[in-house]
Amino acid sequence: MVKPLPDLKQQLRQLVASPSISATDPALDMGNRGVVELLAVWLETLGFNVELMPIANQPQKVNMIATLGRGDGGLVLAGHTDTVPFDEGRWQTDPFELVERDNRLYGLGATDMKGFFPIAIEAAKTFSDKPLRQPLIVLATADEETSMAGARALVKAGRPKARYAVVGEPTGLKPVYTHKGAMMEAVRITGQSGHSSNPALGANALEAMHTAIGELLKLRGEWQQRYHNPGFAVPVPTMNLGCIHGGDNPNRICGHVELQFDIRPLPGMALTDLRAELQQRLHACIEDEKIKLDYAPLFAGTEAFEQDIHSELVKTAEKLTGNSAESVAFATEAPYLKSMGMDTIVLGPGDINQAHQPDEFLGLERIEPMVSILRGLIARFCL
Repeated sequence: MVKPLPDLKQQLRQLVASPSISATDPALDMGNRGVVELLAVWLETLGFNVELMPIANQPQKVNMIATLGRGDGGLVLAGHTDTVPFDEGRWQTDPFELVERDNRLYGLGATDMKGFFPIAIEAAKTFSDKPLRQPLIVLATADEETSMAGARALVKAGRPKARYAVVGEPTGLKPVYTHKGAMMEAVRITGQSGHSSNPALGANALEAMHTAIGELLKLRGEWQQRYHNPGFAVPVPTMNLGCIHGGDNPNRICGHVELQFDIRPLPGMALTDLRAELQQRLHACIEDEKIKLDYAPLFAGTEAFEQDIHSELVKTAEKLTGNSAESVAFATEAPYLKSMGMDTIVLGPGDINQAHQPDEFLGLERIEPMVSILRGLIARFCL
Protein backbone atom coordinates (compact mmCIF):
# COMPACT_ATOMS: atom_id res chain seq x y z
CA MET A 1 0.00 0.00 0.00
CA VAL A 2 1.38 3.39 -1.05
CA LYS A 3 1.63 5.86 1.82
CA PRO A 4 -0.23 9.13 1.28
CA LEU A 5 1.89 12.14 0.43
CA PRO A 6 2.50 14.37 3.48
CA ASP A 7 1.41 17.97 3.11
CA LEU A 8 3.94 20.70 2.38
CA LYS A 9 4.69 21.64 6.00
CA GLN A 10 4.94 18.00 7.05
CA GLN A 11 7.44 17.39 4.25
CA LEU A 12 9.59 20.32 5.32
CA ARG A 13 9.35 19.19 8.95
CA GLN A 14 10.74 15.78 8.01
CA LEU A 15 13.48 17.26 5.81
CA VAL A 16 14.65 19.63 8.53
CA ALA A 17 14.60 16.77 11.07
CA SER A 18 16.98 14.76 8.87
CA PRO A 19 20.45 16.27 9.53
CA SER A 20 22.58 16.71 6.40
CA ILE A 21 25.39 19.07 7.37
CA SER A 22 28.32 19.28 4.99
CA ALA A 23 31.46 20.85 6.41
CA THR A 24 35.19 21.02 5.76
CA ASP A 25 35.67 19.83 9.35
CA PRO A 26 35.40 16.01 9.28
CA ALA A 27 34.00 16.04 12.81
CA LEU A 28 30.95 17.98 11.59
CA ASP A 29 30.56 16.55 8.10
CA MET A 30 27.75 14.08 7.42
CA GLY A 31 25.81 12.58 4.53
CA ASN A 32 22.49 13.56 2.95
CA ARG A 33 21.12 10.10 2.17
CA GLY A 34 18.25 10.43 4.64
CA VAL A 35 17.01 13.58 2.91
CA VAL A 36 17.09 12.22 -0.63
CA GLU A 37 15.41 8.98 0.45
CA LEU A 38 12.50 11.01 1.83
CA LEU A 39 12.26 12.96 -1.42
CA ALA A 40 12.45 9.73 -3.43
CA VAL A 41 9.45 8.19 -1.64
CA TRP A 42 7.32 11.31 -2.08
CA LEU A 43 8.20 11.75 -5.76
CA GLU A 44 7.62 8.06 -6.52
CA THR A 45 4.15 8.50 -4.99
CA LEU A 46 3.51 11.13 -7.70
CA GLY A 47 4.68 8.79 -10.45
CA PHE A 48 8.24 10.04 -10.88
CA ASN A 49 10.95 7.60 -11.89
CA VAL A 50 13.64 8.09 -9.22
CA GLU A 51 17.34 7.31 -9.43
CA LEU A 52 19.77 7.72 -6.54
CA MET A 53 23.41 8.32 -7.50
CA PRO A 54 25.95 7.99 -4.64
CA ILE A 55 29.04 10.16 -4.91
CA ALA A 56 32.20 8.14 -5.62
CA ASN A 57 33.82 6.88 -2.40
CA GLN A 58 31.16 8.65 -0.29
CA PRO A 59 28.14 6.30 -0.13
CA GLN A 60 26.24 8.50 2.36
CA LYS A 61 26.41 11.50 -0.01
CA VAL A 62 23.86 11.03 -2.78
CA ASN A 63 22.40 12.87 -5.77
CA MET A 64 18.81 12.19 -6.81
CA ILE A 65 17.30 12.52 -10.28
CA ALA A 66 13.50 12.16 -10.35
CA THR A 67 11.83 12.28 -13.77
CA LEU A 68 8.18 12.58 -14.76
CA GLY A 69 7.50 12.11 -18.47
CA ARG A 70 9.76 11.55 -21.44
CA GLY A 71 11.57 13.61 -24.03
CA ASP A 72 14.88 15.26 -24.82
CA GLY A 73 13.97 18.69 -23.43
CA GLY A 74 12.01 19.67 -20.38
CA LEU A 75 12.61 21.49 -17.13
CA VAL A 76 14.83 20.72 -14.13
CA LEU A 77 13.89 22.00 -10.67
CA ALA A 78 17.18 21.75 -8.81
CA GLY A 79 18.47 22.22 -5.31
CA HIS A 80 21.02 21.03 -2.80
CA THR A 81 20.02 18.94 0.20
CA ASP A 82 22.94 19.71 2.51
CA THR A 83 23.12 22.53 5.05
CA VAL A 84 25.93 24.42 6.74
CA PRO A 85 26.73 23.69 10.41
CA PHE A 86 24.79 25.59 13.06
CA ASP A 87 25.90 27.81 15.95
CA GLU A 88 25.47 25.79 19.13
CA GLY A 89 23.49 27.71 21.74
CA ARG A 90 22.55 30.62 19.48
CA TRP A 91 19.27 29.21 18.14
CA GLN A 92 16.10 29.99 20.07
CA THR A 93 14.76 26.54 19.11
CA ASP A 94 16.15 23.17 18.05
CA PRO A 95 17.68 23.68 14.56
CA PHE A 96 16.38 20.24 13.53
CA GLU A 97 12.79 20.91 14.56
CA LEU A 98 10.56 22.94 12.25
CA VAL A 99 8.85 25.62 14.33
CA GLU A 100 6.06 27.86 13.04
CA ARG A 101 6.06 31.28 14.68
CA ASP A 102 5.19 34.83 13.57
CA ASN A 103 4.17 33.67 10.08
CA ARG A 104 7.56 32.01 9.62
CA LEU A 105 8.90 28.48 9.46
CA TYR A 106 12.14 28.19 11.47
CA GLY A 107 14.65 25.41 11.00
CA LEU A 108 18.12 24.64 9.68
CA GLY A 109 17.83 24.61 5.89
CA ALA A 110 14.32 26.09 5.84
CA THR A 111 15.41 28.74 3.37
CA ASP A 112 18.81 27.38 2.20
CA MET A 113 17.43 25.30 0.78
CA LYS A 114 15.34 22.37 1.91
CA GLY A 115 12.23 24.55 1.77
CA PHE A 116 12.39 24.59 -2.03
CA PHE A 117 11.68 20.86 -2.37
CA PRO A 118 8.20 20.68 -0.78
CA ILE A 119 7.27 23.72 -2.88
CA ALA A 120 8.52 22.00 -6.04
CA ILE A 121 6.59 18.85 -5.11
CA GLU A 122 3.44 20.89 -4.48
CA ALA A 123 3.77 22.44 -7.94
CA ALA A 124 4.47 19.06 -9.53
CA LYS A 125 1.30 17.55 -8.01
CA THR A 126 -0.75 19.67 -10.42
CA PHE A 127 0.81 17.88 -13.39
CA SER A 128 1.18 14.31 -12.09
CA ASP A 129 -1.89 13.10 -14.03
CA LYS A 130 -1.37 15.25 -17.14
CA PRO A 131 0.41 14.14 -20.32
CA LEU A 132 3.69 16.05 -20.50
CA ARG A 133 5.17 17.03 -23.82
CA GLN A 134 8.62 17.26 -22.21
CA PRO A 135 9.83 15.82 -18.90
CA LEU A 136 9.77 17.47 -15.51
CA ILE A 137 12.88 16.62 -13.48
CA VAL A 138 13.44 17.24 -9.78
CA LEU A 139 17.16 17.22 -9.01
CA ALA A 140 18.61 17.02 -5.50
CA THR A 141 22.35 17.28 -4.94
CA ALA A 142 24.92 16.62 -2.23
CA ASP A 143 27.76 18.73 -0.84
CA GLU A 144 26.94 22.10 -2.39
CA GLU A 145 27.95 23.94 0.76
CA THR A 146 31.52 22.63 0.68
CA SER A 147 32.97 20.95 -2.40
CA MET A 148 30.21 21.01 -5.04
CA ALA A 149 30.97 17.29 -5.36
CA GLY A 150 27.38 16.47 -6.23
CA ALA A 151 27.20 18.96 -9.08
CA ARG A 152 30.61 17.90 -10.38
CA ALA A 153 29.52 14.25 -10.40
CA LEU A 154 26.46 15.16 -12.47
CA VAL A 155 28.59 17.02 -15.02
CA LYS A 156 30.94 14.03 -15.25
CA ALA A 157 27.96 11.72 -15.83
CA GLY A 158 26.36 14.14 -18.31
CA ARG A 159 23.05 14.01 -16.46
CA PRO A 160 20.33 15.05 -16.22
CA LYS A 161 19.62 16.02 -19.81
CA ALA A 162 17.11 18.82 -20.24
CA ARG A 163 16.61 22.15 -21.96
CA TYR A 164 15.88 24.42 -19.00
CA ALA A 165 16.78 24.51 -15.29
CA VAL A 166 15.75 26.47 -12.21
CA VAL A 167 18.01 26.42 -9.16
CA GLY A 168 15.84 27.17 -6.13
CA GLU A 169 18.39 29.04 -4.01
CA PRO A 170 17.04 31.92 -1.89
CA THR A 171 16.51 34.93 -4.18
CA GLY A 172 13.38 36.48 -2.67
CA LEU A 173 11.19 35.41 -5.64
CA LYS A 174 13.40 37.39 -8.04
CA PRO A 175 14.97 35.64 -11.04
CA VAL A 176 18.77 35.74 -11.11
CA TYR A 177 20.52 35.52 -14.46
CA THR A 178 24.13 36.02 -13.34
CA HIS A 179 26.29 35.57 -10.27
CA LYS A 180 29.92 35.70 -9.28
CA GLY A 181 32.09 32.62 -8.93
CA ALA A 182 33.80 31.34 -5.80
CA MET A 183 37.38 30.35 -5.07
CA MET A 184 38.88 29.35 -1.72
CA GLU A 185 42.67 29.30 -1.63
CA ALA A 186 45.51 28.69 0.82
CA VAL A 187 49.07 30.00 1.07
CA ARG A 188 51.37 28.02 3.35
CA ILE A 189 54.80 29.35 4.21
CA THR A 190 57.45 27.28 5.95
CA GLY A 191 60.50 28.98 7.44
CA GLN A 192 62.83 27.94 10.23
CA SER A 193 62.03 28.28 13.91
CA GLY A 194 64.66 29.42 16.40
CA HIS A 195 65.34 31.54 19.47
CA SER A 196 63.84 34.98 19.05
CA SER A 197 66.92 36.67 20.53
CA ASN A 198 68.86 36.08 17.31
CA PRO A 199 66.99 36.40 13.98
CA ALA A 200 69.90 34.74 12.18
CA LEU A 201 69.02 31.44 13.87
CA GLY A 202 65.90 31.01 11.76
CA ALA A 203 63.74 32.31 8.91
CA ASN A 204 60.54 34.02 9.97
CA ALA A 205 57.54 32.59 8.12
CA LEU A 206 55.25 35.30 9.50
CA GLU A 207 57.39 38.07 8.06
CA ALA A 208 57.41 36.26 4.71
CA MET A 209 53.62 36.00 4.90
CA HIS A 210 53.49 39.77 5.44
CA THR A 211 55.24 40.13 2.08
CA ALA A 212 52.88 37.62 0.44
CA ILE A 213 49.82 39.42 1.80
CA GLY A 214 51.12 42.68 0.40
CA GLU A 215 51.43 41.03 -3.02
CA LEU A 216 47.89 39.61 -2.77
CA LEU A 217 46.44 43.03 -1.94
CA LYS A 218 48.40 44.59 -4.80
CA LEU A 219 47.04 41.94 -7.18
CA ARG A 220 43.51 42.52 -5.85
CA GLY A 221 43.80 46.19 -6.71
CA GLU A 222 45.05 45.37 -10.21
CA TRP A 223 42.17 42.95 -10.82
CA GLN A 224 39.67 45.55 -9.62
CA GLN A 225 41.12 48.03 -12.10
CA ARG A 226 41.11 45.44 -14.88
CA TYR A 227 37.64 43.91 -14.37
CA HIS A 228 34.39 45.79 -13.81
CA ASN A 229 30.73 44.84 -14.25
CA PRO A 230 28.15 47.51 -13.36
CA GLY A 231 25.41 44.87 -13.23
CA PHE A 232 26.59 43.82 -9.75
CA ALA A 233 26.07 45.73 -6.50
CA VAL A 234 29.80 45.19 -5.89
CA PRO A 235 30.94 45.72 -9.51
CA VAL A 236 34.48 44.36 -9.09
CA PRO A 237 35.99 41.00 -8.13
CA THR A 238 36.63 40.70 -4.40
CA MET A 239 39.37 39.03 -2.40
CA ASN A 240 38.82 38.41 1.31
CA LEU A 241 41.67 37.41 3.62
CA GLY A 242 39.61 35.11 5.79
CA CYS A 243 41.82 33.42 8.37
CA ILE A 244 45.48 33.06 9.32
CA HIS A 245 47.27 30.67 11.68
CA GLY A 246 50.95 30.49 12.49
CA GLY A 247 53.66 30.26 15.08
CA ASP A 248 53.31 28.97 18.61
CA ASN A 249 55.05 31.36 21.02
CA PRO A 250 56.21 35.00 21.06
CA ASN A 251 59.81 34.06 21.92
CA ARG A 252 60.24 31.67 19.01
CA ILE A 253 60.89 32.64 15.40
CA CYS A 254 57.74 31.69 13.51
CA GLY A 255 58.41 28.53 11.55
CA HIS A 256 55.09 28.05 9.76
CA VAL A 257 52.04 30.12 8.86
CA GLU A 258 48.97 29.52 6.72
CA LEU A 259 46.60 32.05 5.19
CA GLN A 260 43.21 31.12 3.71
CA PHE A 261 41.38 33.56 1.47
CA ASP A 262 38.49 33.66 -0.96
CA ILE A 263 37.96 35.32 -4.33
CA ARG A 264 34.64 36.15 -5.99
CA PRO A 265 35.38 36.51 -9.71
CA LEU A 266 33.08 38.19 -12.21
CA PRO A 267 31.73 36.43 -15.32
CA GLY A 268 34.50 36.25 -17.88
CA MET A 269 37.27 35.67 -15.32
CA ALA A 270 38.51 32.10 -15.79
CA LEU A 271 39.59 30.35 -12.60
CA THR A 272 42.56 28.69 -14.29
CA ASP A 273 43.91 32.07 -15.43
CA LEU A 274 43.46 33.63 -11.98
CA ARG A 275 45.23 30.73 -10.28
CA ALA A 276 48.13 30.85 -12.73
CA GLU A 277 48.59 34.54 -11.95
CA LEU A 278 48.39 33.91 -8.21
CA GLN A 279 50.97 31.14 -8.49
CA GLN A 280 53.41 33.31 -10.41
CA ARG A 281 53.03 36.43 -8.27
CA LEU A 282 53.24 34.67 -4.90
CA HIS A 283 56.36 32.71 -5.73
CA ALA A 284 58.03 35.72 -7.31
CA CYS A 285 57.60 37.87 -4.20
CA ILE A 286 59.54 35.52 -1.90
CA GLU A 287 63.28 35.69 -2.52
CA ASP A 288 64.68 34.15 0.68
CA GLU A 289 65.93 30.65 -0.15
CA LYS A 290 65.29 29.61 3.45
CA ILE A 291 61.57 30.20 2.94
CA LYS A 292 59.29 27.68 1.22
CA LEU A 293 55.92 28.89 -0.14
CA ASP A 294 53.15 26.54 -1.19
CA TYR A 295 49.98 27.83 -2.83
CA ALA A 296 46.97 25.59 -3.54
CA PRO A 297 43.17 25.77 -3.87
CA LEU A 298 41.12 24.50 -0.94
CA PHE A 299 38.55 23.19 -3.43
CA ALA A 300 38.24 23.24 -7.20
CA GLY A 301 36.16 26.42 -7.21
CA THR A 302 32.98 27.42 -9.00
CA GLU A 303 32.97 29.50 -12.15
CA ALA A 304 30.87 32.64 -12.38
CA PHE A 305 27.47 32.18 -14.02
CA GLU A 306 25.71 34.17 -16.70
CA GLN A 307 22.54 33.35 -18.65
CA ASP A 308 21.49 35.44 -21.65
CA ILE A 309 19.14 37.99 -20.12
CA HIS A 310 17.05 37.94 -23.30
CA SER A 311 16.53 34.16 -23.25
CA GLU A 312 13.03 32.71 -23.17
CA LEU A 313 13.59 31.26 -19.70
CA VAL A 314 14.59 34.60 -18.19
CA LYS A 315 11.75 36.45 -19.89
CA THR A 316 9.20 33.83 -18.77
CA ALA A 317 10.46 34.03 -15.18
CA GLU A 318 10.30 37.83 -15.24
CA LYS A 319 6.70 37.69 -16.43
CA LEU A 320 5.67 35.10 -13.82
CA THR A 321 7.38 36.85 -10.90
CA GLY A 322 6.74 40.44 -11.90
CA ASN A 323 10.41 41.15 -11.17
CA SER A 324 13.28 42.03 -13.49
CA ALA A 325 16.17 39.58 -13.59
CA GLU A 326 19.12 40.63 -11.48
CA SER A 327 22.60 39.63 -10.30
CA VAL A 328 23.80 38.29 -6.95
CA ALA A 329 27.22 37.95 -5.37
CA PHE A 330 26.83 34.42 -3.98
CA ALA A 331 27.66 31.29 -5.99
CA THR A 332 25.32 28.38 -6.82
CA GLU A 333 25.23 25.16 -8.84
CA ALA A 334 23.83 27.07 -11.84
CA PRO A 335 27.08 27.10 -13.86
CA TYR A 336 27.30 23.31 -13.66
CA LEU A 337 23.81 22.88 -15.11
CA LYS A 338 24.48 25.49 -17.77
CA SER A 339 27.68 23.68 -18.76
CA MET A 340 25.48 20.67 -19.62
CA GLY A 341 23.56 22.71 -22.19
CA MET A 342 20.63 23.95 -20.10
CA ASP A 343 19.37 27.51 -20.06
CA THR A 344 19.45 28.19 -16.33
CA ILE A 345 18.22 30.71 -13.78
CA VAL A 346 18.38 30.92 -10.00
CA LEU A 347 14.98 31.53 -8.41
CA GLY A 348 13.75 30.61 -4.96
CA PRO A 349 11.40 31.69 -2.17
CA GLY A 350 13.83 32.46 0.64
CA ASP A 351 16.17 35.38 1.31
CA ILE A 352 19.94 34.99 1.26
CA ASN A 353 20.25 37.14 4.38
CA GLN A 354 18.51 34.31 6.28
CA ALA A 355 21.04 31.72 5.14
CA HIS A 356 23.96 30.48 7.24
CA GLN A 357 22.83 32.11 10.48
CA PRO A 358 20.94 31.21 13.68
CA ASP A 359 17.13 31.10 13.57
CA GLU A 360 17.02 30.65 9.80
CA PHE A 361 13.45 30.91 8.54
CA LEU A 362 11.22 30.84 5.48
CA GLY A 363 8.32 33.30 5.43
CA LEU A 364 4.94 31.64 4.94
CA GLU A 365 3.90 34.43 2.58
CA ARG A 366 6.54 33.23 0.09
CA ILE A 367 5.20 29.70 -0.31
CA GLU A 368 2.07 30.12 -2.45
CA PRO A 369 3.68 32.67 -4.82
CA MET A 370 6.60 30.29 -5.39
CA VAL A 371 4.27 27.35 -6.01
CA SER A 372 2.41 29.48 -8.57
CA ILE A 373 5.65 30.54 -10.28
CA LEU A 374 6.84 26.94 -10.60
CA ARG A 375 3.47 25.84 -11.96
CA GLY A 376 3.79 28.52 -14.61
CA LEU A 377 7.28 27.40 -15.56
CA ILE A 378 6.23 23.73 -15.72
CA ALA A 379 3.22 24.60 -17.88
CA ARG A 380 5.39 26.64 -20.25
CA PHE A 381 8.28 24.22 -20.68
CA CYS A 382 6.76 20.76 -20.08
CA LEU A 383 3.16 20.85 -21.40
